Amino acid sequence: MELVIKLSNAWIAPIALGILLTGCGGSSDPTYSGLDSQTAAMLSWSAPRSRVNGEGIRMAELDKYIIRYGTNAGALDKEIIIADAQKDAHMVYVVRDLDAGVWYFTILVQDSGGLLSAPSEMVSKEIEF
Repeated sequence: MELVIKLSNAWIAPIALGILLTGCGGSSDPTYSGLDSQTAAMLSWSAPRSRVNGEGIRMAELDKYIIRYGTNAGALDKEIIIADAQKDAHMVYVVRDLDAGVWYFTILVQDSGGLLSAPSEMVSKEIEF
């Protein structure tokens, strides 16, 4: 189910996220080789295709993704900004060096005009040592 908040007709629809939390191992991609799956979470998502009002949004209009995460689902206190959101329609990012506990993640996208989407659906991953 996709949550859409209509605060402005120009806002970007929430990212169609199915953040993928994987074991983070076994990839043939050198970016992820040697990744310690016990302390990392691999996030995977697709770029939004439309704004809240139903207008399409082109990849060239996307500016950056913002990953918010933390161990308190009600107060995500860490943030990673990924510039060049228009680079690829399918994104993968690995959050590394996570301490033991349950970690919660959401992703937002900002367009080139500074408009920010609502957060994606929250997902979680438990890190055990």
